[in-house]
Amino acid sequence: MNKNFTINKRIILVLGCLTGMGALSIDMSLASIPFLSFDLSADLSLSQYTVGFFMAGVGIGQIPLGLISDRIGRMPVLFFGLVVFVISGIVTSIANSIELILFARFIQGLGASVGLSISRAMVRDISSGKQSADILSAMMMIFTFIPMLAPIIGGFLVHQIHWRMPFIAITVFGAIILFGVKKELKETGVANKNIQIKEQFRKGIREFIAYRISIFGMLLIVLSTIGYMSVITSSSLLIIEIYQIPVEWFGILFALTGLSVFIGSLINRRLLKRYKIIKIIGFGVILIGISSLSLLFIAKANQANFILLWGSVCLYMLGTGFLISNAMALALDPLPKIAGLTASIIGSLQNFGSSIGSIATGFIYNGSIRNVILLMGLCGLLTVLIFIFGAKTANRLSINNS
Repeated sequence: MNKNFTINKRIILVLGCLTGMGALSIDMSLASIPFLSFDLSADLSLSQYTVGFFMAGVGIGQIPLGLISDRIGRMPVLFFGLVVFVISGIVTSIANSIELILFARFIQGLGASVGLSISRAMVRDISSGKQSADILSAMMMIFTFIPMLAPIIGGFLVHQIHWRMPFIAITVFGAIILFGVKKELKETGVANKNIQIKEQFRKGIREFIAYRISIFGMLLIVLSTIGYMSVITSSSLLIIEIYQIPVEWFGILFALTGLSVFIGSLINRRLLKRYKIIKIIGFGVILIGISSLSLLFIAKANQANFILLWGSVCLYMLGTGFLISNAMALALDPLPKIAGLTASIIGSLQNFGSSIGSIATGFIYNGSIRNVILLMGLCGLLTVLIFIFGAKTANRLSINNS
């Protein structure tokens, strides 16, 4: 652990913004898609790939860049990713063909992949145990503001100026983060070029698999992510199409899910001063379990008052505020030498899980309430089972979390 790195609020702000790069780049661009399609005479389905191509870049980029950061240090990889993000953002903002925009968005996703994995690895470099969980929780509080505000800002920019403005704003955000990284952050990792990169990768994977506490933390994160993404990505269908709630209310109702995570993360930071990490995770799992049972009962009946249903979704999100940052701290704790690879593996699986949740719910959607919320309920119960079977082992093996 790098003890020469002084943690302050500005550093946490920069790290939190890094984790939110991907979410900002997706959520702020959503309002541009229909206008982009019309202006460039492109098929609407092809224009929607601007999100998919970006997510693919984020998923593909994390593991190789995380591995390289373990090999040569965090800062060179972080600068490289941010510069790529900004340059590809400029290309996206001025491109006059859908093909070029899709290519630029994929490259921008590769650049954005450093935000999630490298920021988490840097937290492990400078802290461990409860301190890591506290920093990660603070970063999540910053991160949750992005899904709440980005769609609103993106829609305003499109409505008031032009569909290209959200892409310009995303690029400006990347440039600001690049400046913040240069000003506030410094190298936290230790370069390791003693072995060939292929062997380093194989050895890192073996080491990650060998630590049951890391697998335990990873499973909690990925399963809970699949659950909430399955509903979040179908929330507009649920709210507007099924419940016939006016579209102007969608942004407010959607923001409640982010507010729930924020509140959970805020309380989590206070609980970390008094309780073990594993106990706080258990509290989050209980909330997710109650929410999941409620959702499954609603799914069985295939009908429910909207307040009850959306309240259950928000309760699930509240639980993730206690779970994800703490589970990440547990997963990273025993692997300081490969923190970059470990964070990128978990980040990639989160991204892959998000895709699975979105695609699965879209595939089974038939206009019913049941098929929107079913996967969230099932994943929530699986999260509970993983915790029940792994909590004792995790509590015994965890380091510095008392």
